Amino acid sequence: MAKVSKTKKTATPAIPAKPELPTIASQADVDSFKQWILYHLRCTLACNKNTATTHDWLFAVSCAVRDLIHHRFINTQAAHVSAKTRRCYYLSVEYLMGRLLRNNLSSAGLLETAEAAMRELGLDPETIFEEEKDMGLGNGGLGRLAACFLDSLATLDLPAVGYGIHYEFGLFRQTFSNGYQVENADNWLFSGNPWHVRRATRRVEVPLYGNVELSYDENGNLKPRWVNTTPIIGVPWDIPIVGYKAKTINFLRLWEAKATREFDFHKFNEGGYIDAIREKANSETVSKVLYPNDKTAVGRQLRLVQQIFFVSCSLQDIIRRHKKENGSLDTLAEKAAIQLNDTHPTIAIPELMRLLMDVEGFSWDKAWSTATKVFAYTNHTLLPEALEKWSVPLFEKVLPRHLQIIYEINRRFLLEVEKKWPGDEGKKRELSIIEEGAVKQVRMAYLAVITSHSTNGVAALHTELLKQTLFHDLHELYPDRFNNKTNGITPRRWLLACNKGLSALIDEKISGDWPKDLDLLRGLEKFADDADFRKRYMAVKHENKVELARIIKKLCGIEVSPDALFDVQIKRLHEYKRQHLNLLHILTLYHRILNNPSLDVTPRVFVFGAKAAPGYDLAKHIIHAINAVAEKINNDPRVNGKIKVAFLPDYRVSLAEKIIPAADLSEQISTAGKEASGTGNMKLALNGALTIGTLDGANVEIGEEVGDDNIFIFGLTVDEVKELRRRGYNPWDYYNRDEELKAILGWLTSDYFTPQQPGSLAPVVRSLLEGGDPFLVLADYRSYVECQERVGEAFRDKDRWAKMAILNTARVGKFSSDRTIAEYAKDIWRLAPLKVEQNDVEWSISAAK
Repeated sequence: MAKVSKTKKTATPAIPAKPELPTIASQADVDSFKQWILYHLRCTLACNKNTATTHDWLFAVSCAVRDLIHHRFINTQAAHVSAKTRRCYYLSVEYLMGRLLRNNLSSAGLLETAEAAMRELGLDPETIFEEEKDMGLGNGGLGRLAACFLDSLATLDLPAVGYGIHYEFGLFRQTFSNGYQVENADNWLFSGNPWHVRRATRRVEVPLYGNVELSYDENGNLKPRWVNTTPIIGVPWDIPIVGYKAKTINFLRLWEAKATREFDFHKFNEGGYIDAIREKANSETVSKVLYPNDKTAVGRQLRLVQQIFFVSCSLQDIIRRHKKENGSLDTLAEKAAIQLNDTHPTIAIPELMRLLMDVEGFSWDKAWSTATKVFAYTNHTLLPEALEKWSVPLFEKVLPRHLQIIYEINRRFLLEVEKKWPGDEGKKRELSIIEEGAVKQVRMAYLAVITSHSTNGVAALHTELLKQTLFHDLHELYPDRFNNKTNGITPRRWLLACNKGLSALIDEKISGDWPKDLDLLRGLEKFADDADFRKRYMAVKHENKVELARIIKKLCGIEVSPDALFDVQIKRLHEYKRQHLNLLHILTLYHRILNNPSLDVTPRVFVFGAKAAPGYDLAKHIIHAINAVAEKINNDPRVNGKIKVAFLPDYRVSLAEKIIPAADLSEQISTAGKEASGTGNMKLALNGALTIGTLDGANVEIGEEVGDDNIFIFGLTVDEVKELRRRGYNPWDYYNRDEELKAILGWLTSDYFTPQQPGSLAPVVRSLLEGGDPFLVLADYRSYVECQERVGEAFRDKDRWAKMAILNTARVGKFSSDRTIAEYAKDIWRLAPLKVEQNDVEWSISAAK
């Protein structure tokens, strides 16, 4: 037997020591950050430099800055708990976060350090940044606004938690086949994500279906009991939200749906392999996809289940946190401000009532008093069809207890209506939360307004239209509850991080911390007449256009000139946003060029980016039409490069970050009175793109800020739209009296653009003529074309255009989301900043070990 030594120990391989934690105070040197990356490559990912893939390096770099973020996150949350602070809880069904690495490094003041460290390791920083997947948590402006608001909440040191759904596949990844949109699963989590943290111990249970029994409590009082329910589990994932300079780190909590029983072993052993995982599959469907197609009954039910799932998880989490910090729920309204981001989370109202009454033992009056104090509602649409309604039979099936609560809210509310308008049964029908009809519907927007202590619009015009039209009678009943909070964007992502050239130029000319005080950009006005500054400003724009031209070539196979006017329309595809009006202008130019080859046309590149909802057939036809026309124009030698059309596939935040800095012209051409606000208009103007638009949404306020000489306005106003509809709008009138319009619509219906599919573009034309043109495309066509002619003339005058672009950048400081959030905090949430003293030294390496 071998002799065992009792004294000599075998040496163990050395574990790489953690380098010093990078701190913002010392602006961590490059060597320190480089060693931090290598530590995570080896000890977190089990890789060495020779075997590491680009994705491994992305994770290692992310983990390097994440360590600092997590340290400061812990400090932030400890400070909030210690102060028993009041918090904002932001409920949104989507968050369009984009990529986080570059933004987090920038916010932490480590971007240049990290880039230098990567270069010393033989890495190309842009390659690493491009490796990161956009988070599949949102779709359009609603989700992007929510992401900007989270950024501003942290930047302003306001205690807040965002709540949403941890979608496995997000919306979809868009490709084109023969010009048609094709939806593919966006498996954004396939390779993992370095930012989110799973909190399995914070899981909660959400009941669904079942029935309500009436029983009596021990005091003989009637007490409804929701029984025979089917539960699903919500498991939270947390994503840190890094404020500017990383002083406050809030978080976004996203709920993943899981089954109460993962696996039926008995059924599996009997050969029922599919049945063994059926419950798991059914439950987890809830958090699979953002906005499942609701054209079917199953799709509508899934959407309702998604909504109750995420709000119930969130409210239970809010209640748990409040009880832990404050004991009694009697003070919930003093400590919690719950913001409903549009109508989707409105089911939170009856759910909070249920939790307070059925679980916590509150009386109706006490629960209602709490609900009306904690909830506030933001409306994001003027389209009646976009205001959610759920059928009563569906509610009865999925949420029978909530339907009871809604009926009682409605009964009590109608007593208020009777008091205001005695004997007016018509008014009661108009205002009732329950809409009568062949199938009764629950009007969720009405429920939101009736319960919330604040209802706000998102642009001055939008708010006035809410009060005058959509919620006219509710405004008359509750005039003090309505207010405006014009949307904003975070300049940290939409200028500082995405447009480094322009940011550097601004740094030269502006003293002060402009990324946190965007009004400081007013200091650029005096340079608009400086020839050298105009030249340098436009040189930055040209560099950005060269980069976008490269991307267009890569994604679309189209060669474009960066000297051309880049005419950009990037937004969700919807009829009211009128991408088809843009298309008619393109066709007009094409038609003119073919009929007059010597026509002097300002060279243009038309850039589109948009996704259509899978069930929105006409929107998908519009995409096909744009792609078909683009294919023809881009390959027609007679055009001679005067115009090009590029529809970039899979529009997303990371693509917007490339398009926006390169744009010359910003298309904001919705029908007046239909766009609530818009935020793309703000991002583009901030980066020096001139707006062509109607007097709609925030365009009105952008015009007021930049001045009439620095914006291109066309089309009918809200009042003119109203008058036209009153008289009776007939699109055929415009068609018959405009020969050019008649020609291009006829051309579009021919087989010229789709010889292999004759008539395939006809649905777009039919919607404009036979379909009644609901968004007045033909009514605004001639005004739009003439306005575009003015754009072309202005672009030829390089000095004039440069001055206009500079003044746009200088004058849109109002549209920082910091200003918007400061107004929410003061006027709606009554939320005070809580500054956190961060001490990175206290987190020593030895303690970490």
